[in-house]
Amino acid sequence: MRYDPAPAALFIRNRERLAQLLPTGTMVVIHANDIYPTNADGVMPFKQNSNLYYLSGIDQEDTVLILFPDAADAKDRAILFVRETTEHLRVWEGEKLTIEQASSLSGIGSVKLTSAFDGELNRLAFQAKTLFLETNEHPRADAVTQTRNDRFVAECKQRFPLHDYGRLAPLITELRAIKQPEEIDMMRQAIAISKAGYERVLKFIRPGVGEWEIEAEFQHEFLRARSRGFAYTPIVASGANALCLHYIENNQRCQDGDLILMDIGAEWGNWNADLTRTVPVNGRFTPRQRAVYDAVLRVFKYADSVLRPGIQLKDYTRLVYDRMAEELVGLALLTTEDLKQRTADMPLAKDPVRKYFMHGVSHHLGLDVHDVSPTDGVVAEGMVFTIEPGIYITEEGLGIRLENNFLVGKDGNTDLCADVPLEAEEIEACILQSS
Repeated sequence: MRYDPAPAALFIRNRERLAQLLPTGTMVVIHANDIYPTNADGVMPFKQNSNLYYLSGIDQEDTVLILFPDAADAKDRAILFVRETTEHLRVWEGEKLTIEQASSLSGIGSVKLTSAFDGELNRLAFQAKTLFLETNEHPRADAVTQTRNDRFVAECKQRFPLHDYGRLAPLITELRAIKQPEEIDMMRQAIAISKAGYERVLKFIRPGVGEWEIEAEFQHEFLRARSRGFAYTPIVASGANALCLHYIENNQRCQDGDLILMDIGAEWGNWNADLTRTVPVNGRFTPRQRAVYDAVLRVFKYADSVLRPGIQLKDYTRLVYDRMAEELVGLALLTTEDLKQRTADMPLAKDPVRKYFMHGVSHHLGLDVHDVSPTDGVVAEGMVFTIEPGIYITEEGLGIRLENNFLVGKDGNTDLCADVPLEAEEIEACILQSS
């Protein structure tokens, strides 16, 4: 692997924490993701199942994990299965993890080849009362492709029809929502790599530069730092392109007088950063651009002040929308009459604010960019959120979004991206000093 992995102690502790949530007599089985095909004999880059990685630290295909905390034999309480390196694989793809390497990465003493999985499953399943299996239960998931875990659920129920079955996802979600210290360290590294990318790009931006060239500068910096690259498809949106929230074409040239919105973060060891900056192509905000920028920044800072332990995310969002409404009036985008239409029980989709701020304020961040989150929607100490307000003015061809990543603390949040230039004067100075 290119990156420095998280310590095995993290994955050992994650398994111990999960064991405390499992009913007596429960066995957990979770598979790696598939390698998905493209065309002809091509395949997509492999991306590990986040829950399997959270419990094992193994970033390789054809991996399976069995957890059986109540197994009679201590060696059966955690068994990891990894792919065997055949002569064909050695020649065409290279060595896979050895049993010793997999044991060191995961902290699991019992490691076997994946070819032994079926036999071990048959042996252990009849000792278990309940099988907890993996499914993707993210509320925004659009599951049109069957995964290896989906296939295993169907196969398992056919093989063991009289067992009880349970959902692993809610338990893992509960655990993953609160970040462990080692996870924060990994995310800090992803953010540090992202910071280097933004510093590089702020020196590179000027009128006439292509959006794709800016993307390339980020990619260069990320790969140079041994990251696998972008945490998500990069958004480099100049001028009116910023009005498209998920603009990914990145094929236009940056024009003098325009702003450019860059929503880009690096990945490090499967953990992610998620940052957004909006900067003037020529190094100077116009008065109108600066007014809108400062309004977004004030909302950003206000959101940090109210994202506190115990608040419901829906209530937090409402408070930020209320503050955004005031800023939109100050920018002459909404009127006092518009504000009178707003009520406490109004659905967000009908709020007049949505005309200029049409997305959420925050989302969980971790092993997934839009990380899993508890269904109760309550903010707790130890969670990591983005804060990302924006104002998008279609009639002016102007879109501004700012985004940092925050660790929720008992007495105040930690801005993990505090070292990345954010104030308008900082942004201008970074661009102009290189021109």
